[in-house]
Amino acid sequence: MKAERKVVILNRLGLHARPASRFAQTASNFQADVWVEKDGISVDGKSILEVLTVSCPTGSEIVIRAEGPDAQEAVEKLASLVASRFGEID
Repeated sequence: MKAERKVVILNRLGLHARPASRFAQTASNFQADVWVEKDGISVDGKSILEVLTVSCPTGSEIVIRAEGPDAQEAVEKLASLVASRFGEID
């Protein structure tokens, strides 16, 4: 199964170390392979270091892609995490 969703980074400081860590940790809870894509560059969503290599300031559009048995659930959970501003209070 495959799934993908375009989301916008909303938190004030963008996708810095703390939210990148939360993203990678959440992605690692799923069997599906997860990727983050921005500007044609795709990285492993389960790797904090790779997620950090994609510069994502506030307002950046990214695509979350997943492939595997729980791909849809993974994309929904990760999109929700992004929409919640990674739990950060601005």
